Amino acid sequence: MAAKTALGNVVRKFANIRLGNAHGAISVQGKKSYGTTSGEQKEYAYEMACSNIRYGEGVTREVGLDCKNLGGKNICVMTDRNLVKLESVKVVCEALEDVGLKYSVYDKCRVEPSDKSFKDAIDFATKGNFDLFVAVGGGSVMDTCKAANLYSSNPKAEFLDYVNAPIGKGLPVTHKVKPLIAVTTTAGTGSETTGTAVFDLSDMKAKTGISNRELRPTLGIVDPLHLRTMPERVAAYSGIDVLCHAIESYTALPYYERVPRPTNPNLRPAYQGCNPISDIWSRHALQITNKYIKRATFDAGDMEARSIMHLASCYAGIGFGNAGCHMCHAMSYPISGLVKSYMPKDYDDDHPMVPHGLSVIITAPAVFEFMASACPERHLEAAQYLGVDITNKKKEDAGPILADRLRQIMQDLEMPDGLSSLGYTKDDIPNLVKGTMPQHRLTKLSPRPVTEEIVTGLLEKSMKNY
Repeated sequence: MAAKTALGNVVRKFANIRLGNAHGAISVQGKKSYGTTSGEQKEYAYEMACSNIRYGEGVTREVGLDCKNLGGKNICVMTDRNLVKLESVKVVCEALEDVGLKYSVYDKCRVEPSDKSFKDAIDFATKGNFDLFVAVGGGSVMDTCKAANLYSSNPKAEFLDYVNAPIGKGLPVTHKVKPLIAVTTTAGTGSETTGTAVFDLSDMKAKTGISNRELRPTLGIVDPLHLRTMPERVAAYSGIDVLCHAIESYTALPYYERVPRPTNPNLRPAYQGCNPISDIWSRHALQITNKYIKRATFDAGDMEARSIMHLASCYAGIGFGNAGCHMCHAMSYPISGLVKSYMPKDYDDDHPMVPHGLSVIITAPAVFEFMASACPERHLEAAQYLGVDITNKKKEDAGPILADRLRQIMQDLEMPDGLSSLGYTKDDIPNLVKGTMPQHRLTKLSPRPVTEEIVTGLLEKSMKNY
């Protein structure tokens, strides 16, 4: 009885701290829940989901045994055209050969994947009739491999069946997918921990995604040795994605404010809103990112910093993989999808692109300054985790305080200055807004409700940051 009472106190304390229960009463035990004005019931539960994770220098050499232990006999190794030449893929292939397993390498994963590149990978996977997948790369490769596994395991599915609503049908995954081992080679996306796969939808000229717990890798391999060859800008843009993952998940709408409550547990979304479990991972990711991101970016030989950023990416992945992100990511999708001619240093130069982490951070100062009034304590705490002394700081100043700290970090990491530096003008804002509003998986977790007018203002303010 005492333990039950203590747990109830913890959850009630979380609710009171988060928003002062300003949005209505909740019942943590499900006995009573006040719905919205439309009669929808609010959520009352949250779940913890994460891939198994293995960390250590050199653990990639165990992948062959892992595949054998999982019963794999015909393995699909997915990577991109640059990584296929590097040690990371070589080690995986040697590990498979050492245990006598048959494998095929698909090296056409696109950096910042599109629906076309997803479909090409799905076609390869379907024809190969593989029984296990190994992804070797960053978020683009891991997301491509998740999609290839999902659709090749159910060849009758149409492509939009599992794409997030309202862009796609957002159907639940009810079939069995194959085991997937994700060997991450960057410190940023956290995709080795999540059930999310993001891509550019060509017809829409914006990113969208597939989000379901069934997509989570069976095992995530976090081997810091792969970071030795990560270029400076890749380190910067993937590292800054960690920071946004952590702040967005920490400040997202709390789980008990999300509507509607699912009619069946298997309909509960992967992105649930902030909750006491996700908070732990998000806070820790912020603290260590603040300490190590600059070192990891500018000194490829600093294995301590790069190794710890690898862990920070994983921590933030667990945080946002359960809580979700909100407006920085929602607006990042059209920022990436509508790119004109921007060609980032240190990336593949065969097509214009805005690296994901850059597309996310570019609006972060404006977003968090606007959102802070919904939960000023959380925004102040985020600033504190990023090294700001918040002693005697006022709640009403939470937004500017966090925004200023983010601008400083961006300048320290030599981030481009605002949307204008990526080739956008104010004339592009209507299309950027149009690409943002359907991202319900993200916009519905915004701590403050957003309209087209609000998103327009955030984008206008993000044209220049410094």
